Order: sequence, then C-alpha cells, then structure tokens
Amino acid sequence: MKLQQYVKKGSFYEAVVEDGSDIIFIVDYDGKIRYHNSSVRETLGYNSKSLIGKNFFDYILPETLSALKSKFKQSQKRAYTEKVEFQFLCKDRSYRFLEFNAINLKHKEKLNGFILDCRDITQRKMDAVELVRLQKAKEQFLANISHEIRTPINGIAGMASLLEQNPTADERETYLSAIRHSAENLKVIINDLLDLSAIESGKLRLEKIPFNLKDILPSLISTFTYQAREKKIALEYHIDERLNKILLGDPVRLNQILINLISNAVKFTHHGSIRIDCTVDRQQKDTCWVRIEVKDTGVGIPDEKLNTIFESFSQADASVTRRYGGSGLGLTIVKQLVELQRGRITVRSEEHIGSTFIVLIPYSIGKTRSLAKSVQAASKSLADVNAQNLRVLLVEDNDINRLYAKSILKNWQCFTDTAENGLVAIEKIKSDSFDVVLMDVQMPVMDGYEATQAIRLMDSPLNSIPIIALTANATKADVEKCMAAGMNDYLPKPFTPEDLHRKLFEDLKITPVKDANERKRTNRKSAFDFSYLRSVSGNNEEFIKEMIQTFAQNIPIVVEDMRTSIQHKNWENLSRLAHQIKPSFILMGLERMKSTLIFIEENGKEKTNLDELVMVATNFIATCEGFIPQLKEELASV
Repeated sequence: MKLQQYVKKGSFYEAVVEDGSDIIFIVDYDGKIRYHNSSVRETLGYNSKSLIGKNFFDYILPETLSALKSKFKQSQKRAYTEKVEFQFLCKDRSYRFLEFNAINLKHKEKLNGFILDCRDITQRKMDAVELVRLQKAKEQFLANISHEIRTPINGIAGMASLLEQNPTADERETYLSAIRHSAENLKVIINDLLDLSAIESGKLRLEKIPFNLKDILPSLISTFTYQAREKKIALEYHIDERLNKILLGDPVRLNQILINLISNAVKFTHHGSIRIDCTVDRQQKDTCWVRIEVKDTGVGIPDEKLNTIFESFSQADASVTRRYGGSGLGLTIVKQLVELQRGRITVRSEEHIGSTFIVLIPYSIGKTRSLAKSVQAASKSLADVNAQNLRVLLVEDNDINRLYAKSILKNWQCFTDTAENGLVAIEKIKSDSFDVVLMDVQMPVMDGYEATQAIRLMDSPLNSIPIIALTANATKADVEKCMAAGMNDYLPKPFTPEDLHRKLFEDLKITPVKDANERKRTNRKSAFDFSYLRSVSGNNEEFIKEMIQTFAQNIPIVVEDMRTSIQHKNWENLSRLAHQIKPSFILMGLERMKSTLIFIEENGKEKTNLDELVMVATNFIATCEGFIPQLKEELASV
C-alpha cells in the first residue's frame, strides 16, 4: 500500500488523537506533505489542504534546515522520535517555534513516511528567552547594587580612619562632610530598595491631603539649581495658571516622582537645558488630570530600550549605573507610584537628542479651607505631643543603633529603657510598665519574633502593649512574619527621627498614661478568675486559699521539669507534664492557656512540629514564671 492510499483510507486516524489543538502532518521521507489537519489555519494561518503536495522542508527556517534534515534521517531508523524543535514559516511570513513527535510508518505500515504530531512552543521559547534576559538583568543589577553600596561604605570607613589621625580643623570638617555625603548616597540606594519592596508588597499607603503645586514645585526645583549651574545647563519650569488650585492627593509621593525624573534629567544631560511643564490635561467634574512633562537635551534612550526602562533589574545600558551611580530603580519606582495613583507615565526619546517623560495623574479638587487645616495639622510640633511622659522600651542588640534611637527619644524627653535581647525585654516588661516597645527583629538569645510571641502570651494588660518591629528586612515576607508574631507595625531601617515620630504618634497614635497611679492600678489587674473555685466550694475561702497555695507551690516545680525535658529533648515527658497541669490552669481561671497546653501535649506525644513546640513551650514557661509572683499577691489578699 502506498502512502497516498494510506492517507485516503484514513487508517492513521486510529494512531493519532485529533484533539483540535495539535498540528498533524503526514510527510514522506523526502519531506513531501501528504496530509495536514485544520489546525494549520489557527496556528500557522494556512487554509485547509493548502499545504498538501508542498515540501515540508521549504517552510523551515533556512539556517536550521540542515540540522532538521539530519534529524529526519535519524528518525527513519526509529519507530518513534520525540521533541524535535524547528521553526516553520507562517502565512504572514513570520516563523513560529514548533516541536514534533514523529511516528515512523515504516515499522507498522511498511510505508516510507512519518506522522508528525506538532505543538506550538513559541510562547515557551519566548518565556525561556525572557527568563534568561531577566536573570542576566537581575545579576547585573545585583552586581551594580553591591558596587554602589560598597563605595559609600568604603568612603565612610576611610574617612573615619583619617579622623583618628588628629586632623586639623579644616581637614576634620572635610572628612565629616565626606562621611555625610557617603551616608546620604547609601541612604538613597537603600531607600530605593525599601520603597520598591513596600510597593510590591502592597504596604505603601497613599495620603489624600490638600496641596498646591505652586507651593511644591519651586522649592523642589531649587534643590537642583546648584547641580544644573555646575554643569552649565539651564533649568526652567512653568506651571499653568489653571493649576493654581487646591488638589487632594499625596504630595510626598508626587515630590518623589518629580525628584526621580528631574534627578535623572540632570544626571544624563551634559549640555543644553531641562524644562518642567505642569499643565491641566483635562478636568472632569471634581477631578483634575495634571500633566507634568520633564524634558531634557541629554543622552537619550535607544528605541529598543524604551520598553524596558521602567522594569525592575533593568537599565537602558549596563554601563549606565557604573558611570552615573545610583540604584537603577528610580524609574521603576516612579512608574509604580504613578500607577498607584491611577495615573500613567510615558516617554519619548531620541538617542543623543534628549528625552521627555510625561506623567498624568488624576487629583480630586479641594477647597481653600481644607489646605488651611492641612497646614495647621502639619505645623503640629513634637511639643504638642505629650512625649515627655511616654515610656518606651527599646530592644536592640546593636550598640550604635541603640545609641541612635535612644538619642532621638531623649531629645523628645521620653522615658527610655533598653534591652539587648528579647529575654531581657520580657523581664523588664514584667517588672515595669511601658507605653510602647521598639523591637529589633534579629537578636541573640531570643529574637524579636519569639519575644513578641511570649509577650502576647502574658496576662492582660501586659499582652496588649503596642510593639513596633525595627527591621532592616522590609520585604513582604518579612513584614508578614512580623505581623504573624503579633507585632502591631514595623519601621524599616535606616529610619529618620521623622519616620519614628510618624510611626509612634500618627500611624499608631501612641499616647502615654498621664497618671502614674493609674498605670500601677492597671498593671495590678488580676490575670486570674477564681469564680469557678468559688462556685464549686460554695465560696469557701479556706478551700480557695488552699487550692491557690497548692497551685503556686506545684507549678514552679512542673515548669522546671518542663525546661529540663526541653533541654534533653524528652518530648514524651513534656507532653505528660502538660497533660498533668492542664486541669489546674482551668481551675485557676486561666482558660486561655488551655490551647497552648493542648498543643504542647499533642505535639510532644507525636513528636511533631518540634521547632514550634520548643518555642511555644519556652514561651509558656516564661509566662508561668511571670504570673507566679502575682499569684502570691492574690493569695495574700484572699
């Protein structure tokens, strides 16, 4: 039987699944197409039967033809060949990546031909190329960031070393100035990374407060005047008179957008001018679309790079960061900040001619009195907040970081106590009262997560004290871990006094307890509920006193046994001890600790979740040791 008869007979339908998505070709050993299904229309653009009689090899990308013919020849010796990639010419003259599995008809039907089951892998190939590109861009970015971070650190270390060599007054001022400059550069890079992290984690909050562009832009432009004058380039701006109105939005984030765009323009312009134009693009009812154009006569951006300049880990030229410095994240942050405000950003550029960045952001239109209220609120100073009575526990193991934060709090006349790790912090919270805890996350002995979880297991009101994480890790996962541990909020390092003030008094609205006696009375609130004991004993004071005394004597012994069990990894004994004391805690009205004891009992018995078991059991022990002194006070009052 000849191959053409085989096709007409339709026998091959039994061997091939016609699922409507794969392209099916039947070709002879010379490449002549004897059959193809209708999927060639959807994928390749050819009409039904239009390729029959044509030669398969005539549609293969020429530079790959030799390799594919070699594969065909090898396939003639096999019954089945898998995953042969090739590029096929489409009706629109483009090439698509396909992959075929070949059934050799010689083996079963004694025919010199193949059934080719072809799949479109164009998207897969594009994804692979894009993945490689992004990986290379990310590696380049990390190399650049590493270099940019090391440079100011080396500068700071070098200048600090020179300061130790008894410099003159002038030299000392020069060295200090260099240190400040290097520290500012380092802060810009780190803030870029933190901003991007906050945006991508969805934690960036936008304000909606009144502002006037005429109040913002002139002072912002003035910060670049010296740089522009030094490079001998003109720096001009114009604000449309129609924008002399109150807008409602986030002026800080608008400032950030403008600073990044103008900073880039100054950085990449070596002669000519920079011009910033602010106009009303359109106005609809109570919404004004503000159009801001930042135009320069700088180096420009190549056409092929215009689509990637807003991407993370991507620069128009890998040498740009090495030559000009910075994190290379400025435009990524700008684009995301614009889009968070329901706006859009576009760019026009010509290499060696210049670039124009166009930002469109919709703002609600406010009224004059709302701006007056905003100014009044903004002028509220630290003196307006009763920080003098604020009691802060600063938990930080790094001496320099501890000194920095304590100095800020001292300037605000707060009462500040310090702890070098979480375990010390827990003891201080038991013995004193605080309005807020600033908790470093990574510490020896007991870290911030464990300490927070232990505090949340304490008796009321100690377990409700606000805790703010101080962390150099501000990724989405790190922030979520802080919240899961029981922290109220987080403050990324490095932070400014303004950042700390905003977090304490604006975001969390921390207020000190004015009356010291009230503080003491609050702390003395009983964590125990003896109502069950009173009920079962008919309010028999002797019985109640005896039960409390027994509990107060036995629990420290059991707790010590639990600590020993943890040290020796005797999980079964730890489970037995938790089971043993569970009824006593219910009798004492400590019902909330029942779930903790059940967790210890069950996981100790099954020897599961051991890391978490150790942490929970350790926190439970710390909590017990904290309430035993209070229980003895209760015993005296019964």
